[in-house]
Amino acid sequence: MPMNIGVIGAGSWGTTLADLLARKGHAVSLWAYEADLVERMARTRENDLFLPGVTLAPALAFTNDLREAVTGRDLLLLVPPSQVMRALMQRAAAHIAPDTLVVSAAKGIEIETLRTMSEVLEETLPQAVHDRLCYLSGPSFAREVAAGMPTAVVAASRDPAVARRVQEAMSTEYFRIYTNTDVLGVELGGALKNVIALAAGVADGLGFGYNSRAALITRGLAEMTRLGLAKGAQAATFAGLAGMGDLVLTCTGDLSRNRSVGIELGRGRKLKDILAGMKMVAEGVQTSLSTYRLARKLGVEVPITEQMYRILYEDKDPRRAVIDLMARDLKSEGI
Repeated sequence: MPMNIGVIGAGSWGTTLADLLARKGHAVSLWAYEADLVERMARTRENDLFLPGVTLAPALAFTNDLREAVTGRDLLLLVPPSQVMRALMQRAAAHIAPDTLVVSAAKGIEIETLRTMSEVLEETLPQAVHDRLCYLSGPSFAREVAAGMPTAVVAASRDPAVARRVQEAMSTEYFRIYTNTDVLGVELGGALKNVIALAAGVADGLGFGYNSRAALITRGLAEMTRLGLAKGAQAATFAGLAGMGDLVLTCTGDLSRNRSVGIELGRGRKLKDILAGMKMVAEGVQTSLSTYRLARKLGVEVPITEQMYRILYEDKDPRRAVIDLMARDLKSEGI
């Protein structure tokens, strides 16, 4: 059944999902922060800033008015950078109807509060909406989804019926959605894998091989799972699409922004110079800081994250960071 949908955030992923939903037959309006981008998308049917070369669905509408974007919607899909989620929802909350399905596809942990996106939304949105919150994550490069390549992701909600409604509303013949009730596990998997992808990129930039990448992915998964368990997530979730699936994609794929940043760091470039040349957000840079702080708060050992934090925020030499990782006390394998 067609729905009235608002999509908040016109980055590559938000634009791709808005286009997918419009092509499925829903009435979709895509909100962008940049007023000039809204005008160009409406005129050219292309997001030349974040998804160039992709022609957008004829029925897809665009707006720069946040109130208009969230008012009267059956489903609200949130895809802003994680660090601006709170501010946007504080502005939008009063205009969201209590029967609206709210789906977050943002991947990150708030730096100042160390809150996940589910915690941010529960703090900013009306109580009536809390039972209709859902979280979308999994291995999904926007450009491949925009091209119609088969992709599988996860919709997580504490209420299985809510996850099923999102599954039915958003699944297509090439975009398959599974459901899950482990909200924390699904959203932490999506956030933490970006930190490990930065580390995998650093290893690639230093000229290391497949052995190094495999070790980082495997031990990175153990690190993600450890932190997830400390927050109350389920271990099995990290073996699924939102954990291992997204981790492998982001650590190995050439379309990964986080891996690309890591490669440049490994080659000796400074972070500020790398970020100055990027249009899109590499969530792992800020998530490295929030994850490092969260792990210290919870007393969880996260050696890969710690070294990425020191590279990014203390200007540690990447090769020295790898040496320090390998020189840690020998121990048994395990989570």
